[in-house]
Amino acid sequence: MLAKLGRVVLLVALALAVGTPLAAQDNNFGGMTPGPDRRSDEGMGPFNRLIIRGVTVIDGTGGPPSGPADVVVEGNRIVAVRGVGYPGLPINENRRPGDADHEVDGTGMYLMPGFIDLHAHTGGGGKAPEAEYTYKLWMSHGITTSRGVGHGSFEFSVHERERSENNEIVAPRMISYVRPGSGADYDGPAVTDDPSAREWVRYAAEREADGLKLGSYPPDVMAALIDESLKYGMGSTAHLAQTGVAQMNALDSARLGLGSITHYYGLFESMYDNYSVQPYPVDHNYMDEQHRFGQVARQWDMITPGGEKWNAVMKEMLELDFYLNPTMTIYSAGRDVMRARNADWHEEYTLPSQWDFFQPSRAAHGSYWFDWTSHDEIAWKNFYRVWMQFLNEYKNRGGKVTTGSDSGFIYQLYGFGYILELEMLQEAGFHPLEVIRAATMHSAMEINKARPADRQLKVGVVRPGYLADMILVDKNPLANLKVLYGTGHERILDDGVTVDRVGGVKWVIKDGIVYDAEQMRADVREMVREAKAERGDQ
Repeated sequence: MLAKLGRVVLLVALALAVGTPLAAQDNNFGGMTPGPDRRSDEGMGPFNRLIIRGVTVIDGTGGPPSGPADVVVEGNRIVAVRGVGYPGLPINENRRPGDADHEVDGTGMYLMPGFIDLHAHTGGGGKAPEAEYTYKLWMSHGITTSRGVGHGSFEFSVHERERSENNEIVAPRMISYVRPGSGADYDGPAVTDDPSAREWVRYAAEREADGLKLGSYPPDVMAALIDESLKYGMGSTAHLAQTGVAQMNALDSARLGLGSITHYYGLFESMYDNYSVQPYPVDHNYMDEQHRFGQVARQWDMITPGGEKWNAVMKEMLELDFYLNPTMTIYSAGRDVMRARNADWHEEYTLPSQWDFFQPSRAAHGSYWFDWTSHDEIAWKNFYRVWMQFLNEYKNRGGKVTTGSDSGFIYQLYGFGYILELEMLQEAGFHPLEVIRAATMHSAMEINKARPADRQLKVGVVRPGYLADMILVDKNPLANLKVLYGTGHERILDDGVTVDRVGGVKWVIKDGIVYDAEQMRADVREMVREAKAERGDQ
């Protein structure tokens, strides 16, 4: 009750602060414009009884595809997944459930749980200030749950989460992880020691933050933040920044009860053979982002894959049920910047303001192409080889590897960057079924890891009793993950002459509401076209 009251007080306070409706607020929203109210022509449902007919189901658990099947949804819950025949034979009409008040013809399509992006930022600043743009890129790529780390400011995150829960906007359901010390009305001490850390966590819990996005805090502060958050059923993840990883690496944080690390920071540092800190060049400056992102890849030969430390760290992390959320996609430009800069989707889907942010700049985070060399790219290729080996072995030994994108930086665009993450997991050695499981069931398990039984979020699996968050695509994603990109997959058609693009998510179902993914992508293309026209871009 206290937590619910805290959320209401925060929302009402935001409304009273400037005397205008919440949807029009920019108070403490960090320059972000909230998503517009969902129009009557955006999404169909929810329905009393929705039936999706004739699909092949990839259920998210890692089990093989099965179909044809009819999937029955009542309101926002899956109530039945019924086989209706055998491949290559006519549908058994006697097996088909009836009494639908709406049907989706999924004949020849593949149905999966909605994807979960565990490392999301909505945009903001000068790069993508309209939340609708990001939301529709996420949704049209099948992302039905987005964990913001954070989505924006504390206030923006809470505001938009509430509206998404009520389906007032076209957006994924939102999980709000917030940074220590954040909150416009927080008037407690700065988070610098055990008591101040606990005081802020209590503040965040009262406002129903779902979890904490941590850095590499000193051990006493880190321990207090994690310990206090667990009392309230709040999750935690950490970007163990290079500025503090020498005193708080991945294994250190796992021992304190941290839920997961995002990226790779602190992982390699847990396994160095001959050093206890990275041996940076003597002129290294962390605030020079080419130094920051160029030198980190030089760790690749400082550990021994399969060695004593490698196995010891992996064994202890497995025992601690520690999750790895690698977000490999966001650094992929480091090994081939030309590919990332010239990706198929930029022309039609990247806002000119977002494109400007991507360009080499000493001030824009992640735009570190000051003088990127073949040496830098080769270091990153070697780094990925070792990193991917660890991730694949961790998965093979029973560890949980999940999916996130961190898009909006380093030439990675919302939605598109997430699909690249799936491809990179396959590159690491994951079978496509393991990739889908990472993106659905295992990512849901990470969200639920610290939550009490009455707050478990039932997503990530196509099964009766789970929330109706699902996607449909008309090509087999297990045969080619590229069909999940909004730009589809280029191939020669059956006539042997015509080159066409096939694939792209067709339908997205969130909370039992059926959205046309192709229309959402068309909306984004129009936003980009208008933005270019407004500033005279050709």
